[in-house]
Amino acid sequence: MPVDAPVERFTELPDPAQASCLDEVIERLRLLKVWAGDPSYETIKNRVNAAWVAAGRPASELTRRTTVAHCFQPGRRRLNTDLVLAVVEALRPDARYVARWRQSLRVVGGEIEAASQVRVQEGLPDGSAGFVGRAAELDELCKAVRSAAHVGAIEGMAGAGKTQLALHAGHRLLREHAFDRVLFVNLRGFHPDPVQPPADPAAVLDEFLRLLGVPGHQIPHDLTARVAAYRERLAGLRALVVLDNAAGAEQVRPLVPAVPGCVTLVTSRRSLAGLRPSTRLTIEMFTREEARAFLAGALPGHPVGTDPAAADRIAARCGNLPLALSLIAGHVRNIPGWTLTDHADRLDERRHRQQPLDGGVDLALRLSYQHLPAERQRLLRLAALHPAQDFDGYAAAALAGTDLATVRTWLDHLRSDHLLQEARSGRYAFHDLVRSFAADQARDQDRPAERRAALTRLADYYLAVSAAAMDVLDPAERHWRPRVPQADTPVPALSDPDAAIAWLNTERSTLVAVAVNAAANGRPSHTVRLSQTLCHYLNDNGRHADAVTVHSQAQHAAQRTGDRAGQAHALRDLGYTYLTLGQHERASAHLEQALDLFRQIDNPFGQARAMTSLGYVADRSGDYPKAIAYKQHALRLYQQICDSTGQTRALLSLGISLRRSGRLAEAGDCYQQTLALARQAGDRRTEASTLNNLGVVETMSGRYDTAQRHLERALTLYREFTSRTGEAHALDNLGLLHNRRGRPEAAIGCHQRALDIFREAGDRECEAWVLNSLGEATHSAGRATDAIAHHTAARAVATAIGARDEQARAHAGLGRAHHTMGDTGQAREQYRHAVTLYTGLGVPEADEVSARLAELDQVVESRMA
Repeated sequence: MPVDAPVERFTELPDPAQASCLDEVIERLRLLKVWAGDPSYETIKNRVNAAWVAAGRPASELTRRTTVAHCFQPGRRRLNTDLVLAVVEALRPDARYVARWRQSLRVVGGEIEAASQVRVQEGLPDGSAGFVGRAAELDELCKAVRSAAHVGAIEGMAGAGKTQLALHAGHRLLREHAFDRVLFVNLRGFHPDPVQPPADPAAVLDEFLRLLGVPGHQIPHDLTARVAAYRERLAGLRALVVLDNAAGAEQVRPLVPAVPGCVTLVTSRRSLAGLRPSTRLTIEMFTREEARAFLAGALPGHPVGTDPAAADRIAARCGNLPLALSLIAGHVRNIPGWTLTDHADRLDERRHRQQPLDGGVDLALRLSYQHLPAERQRLLRLAALHPAQDFDGYAAAALAGTDLATVRTWLDHLRSDHLLQEARSGRYAFHDLVRSFAADQARDQDRPAERRAALTRLADYYLAVSAAAMDVLDPAERHWRPRVPQADTPVPALSDPDAAIAWLNTERSTLVAVAVNAAANGRPSHTVRLSQTLCHYLNDNGRHADAVTVHSQAQHAAQRTGDRAGQAHALRDLGYTYLTLGQHERASAHLEQALDLFRQIDNPFGQARAMTSLGYVADRSGDYPKAIAYKQHALRLYQQICDSTGQTRALLSLGISLRRSGRLAEAGDCYQQTLALARQAGDRRTEASTLNNLGVVETMSGRYDTAQRHLERALTLYREFTSRTGEAHALDNLGLLHNRRGRPEAAIGCHQRALDIFREAGDRECEAWVLNSLGEATHSAGRATDAIAHHTAARAVATAIGARDEQARAHAGLGRAHHTMGDTGQAREQYRHAVTLYTGLGVPEADEVSARLAELDQVVESRMA
């Protein structure tokens, strides 16, 4: 049926969420067109352009009829998301319906992952280099901040110097006013690569909230809730927030604090009138005097030549645009012996041969680029292909396939020529226009095979260094991770855990971007191996959203290529991530799928890992017999394949289930075996975990001195290899020991530090555990009211994640606290809940709480007699 053929109008709106590929998205767009009365493409184009003009878009960005019609054609590999959403809004002007399309387009196009990768920073980049003029604008911005919740909007064409003005104003404000917090983000509103869409406001808020001290697990998933948490966190503070390179008002609105005392500066190429900013500036090109001053400052003492107006001619050919002038200044410095008159004459010649684009930027870029040495031209082209927001010298060396010293020299020259920006010390970034230009040059000058080879070297580099970092952090699991060859290009020295974790933390968002890019561009093996390599790092550091992104990408990549082992490992790692998040049903579903695949391909190692994780799921739901059965089966599999690390860790996990079920002597035997094996193998991570768990058994058995030695040694080991969650476990268990020894205040201190770490890591089960521990310690300290608060919070978390053992413990603690406060009715009710849960779990605590309840019942009955 032709697209424009008149058909009967549908009564039901097409649901974009049901689309699983781009063709299905386009089919639903065609159905929406029919639903809307089947308007012509010309009509749709006119509606879209009218909306864009009203929003402040320049005429150069308006669409054409053929472009609109192209959106409706199937067989597309990529969609113009911005235009499709505008078409949807033209056909059905309902904000909620348009939002559904936006979400679906991101999911289908893989943009959720790309949009979630955003680098925020605390503090401002340097914005002083080459800044001239703009005196009136600076004064207007800086004077206006005296108003509460001030928002300054800086609009203007690309290359007009909006970012420089915002940064210069920001630094001036910092000198003149005391701010409690400073936040900066590049919102990537006009990135030339369509797989790098504008930053998702929810992802930006996630990073802002982390910088503001909100633990990962406490960051809400819903955008509205994140906005509320962000504004609550900034309430009462003086904060400066710089939102650079915004796609428009809709992207920015959730990121504006809108609380008294906070100042927000926003830059965009589009109109920000929809924000209703306190101050709204439109930045045009430099005036002639400002352009002349800029060139004089950038080229001090440079000979003018025979034409005293040469600088004015140069500025005119650059359209007086700051970006173009900075590029030309770099070009002038690179040609010794030429006067400004010579350069002005050359620009006039070129002006007659070709019409420059973007008000002189294209001309300036071409001149700057053409006079670069060939190796620097090549580096600029290849660097523009990097999928992340910024990069360092090692990544550039990988792209170029050269040594580090050479590439750093080239990078410094490119920065001096204003073709690259220094994002922060040792890291480089592009202006969007320069990246777009360089990427176009790469497509024109570098064969596809050469571009693929450069990106493969880059992915090889990140994979190799990730593997090296994890080998330093957990050498015992080296044979569990994929075998990764050493990179053929320079790599940083990661000789100790501090260096390894620092590199991983710095490159985290880059690694996720590389994994997504590799999956989408013919390097699925890199995505699969990155997923397996980074699993523990991402989860142990509370980066669960990143873990879900990487493992999901790996699963899909492996599925597309028929790599069943890779798919099974990705499913196992996804299940492990959902387990850590407390999403037990999703964890179990993924782990069961992984186990089935591992069985199909006869992979006993994978089966053992999946079974161990399923055992932990059973632990957390309180089904200890099932947990023990899974872990015993895993232990037998590890024994069959002679995997000593697997045997050691299976014994450790089995001991945990035995201890939780009340079988302390058997758990102690498991731990003693584990300790001997770990020490024999030099596996310090397992040694620390074993000492930690052994200390718990010894505490519960009354062997306090031995318990303290083991727990303190575990804490030392965890800190040596920077395991934050391990440190928290040891602190919590030391707190339990202190409480048993009658030192409740020392216990409270340990528990509070452990709680902070677990919340930061987003480990919900451990949060519930420590909250109960805090309740017990505060009760021992005579603070029954605090105990009730802690146990109530523990009960809420445990109920949310289905942790029946911690629910029971919370009810028992509430019973004790209410009894202490004389509320026997509440105490009896809480004890009854605890007895029911403990009895269902089949653990000894059921008898202990039953005895307390019976004793309390007798007291009540005697009073009534």
